[in-house]
Amino acid sequence: MIEKSVIKTLVDQWLEGKDYFLVDIEISQDNKVVVEIDHADGVWIEDCVSLSKHIEDHLDRDKEDFELEVGSAGLGQPFKVPQQYINFIGKEVEVLDADGRKTKGVLKGVDGNTFTVTTKEKVKEEGKKRPVLTDVDKQFEMDKVKYTKYIISFK
Repeated sequence: MIEKSVIKTLVDQWLEGKDYFLVDIEISQDNKVVVEIDHADGVWIEDCVSLSKHIEDHLDRDKEDFELEVGSAGLGQPFKVPQQYINFIGKEVEVLDADGRKTKGVLKGVDGNTFTVTTKEKVKEEGKKRPVLTDVDKQFEMDKVKYTKYIISFK
């Protein structure tokens, strides 16, 4: 079986000097290698082809056969690395916390492992009869949420 560390080294070589970043590498028991990359401005097919060729040029199919798939992290897929959070600051996201509660709002900021989402909530203000829609910041830790993903909007 192909070692994940070998693929990571090859991907890191290709990434050097580029604005792309590695999202994930998966290798199945039957040597299907799936590499996901991302970029703040999106991923170009030509770059996926280039990375694929780079990996294939450095592996020997006669020694160990494999299937290779290189692509971008899907837009509606959960974030897997901190750089994805950073790229989506100012965009609407959905967070499923450890307790199973969903929160939708705008990703306001990222600080290390912590990120902040601004939501709209009805809050009872002193001296007012009815609750007022107010921006509320909620903080989460990346490693303590079930997922965070970008909400695709066609507005």
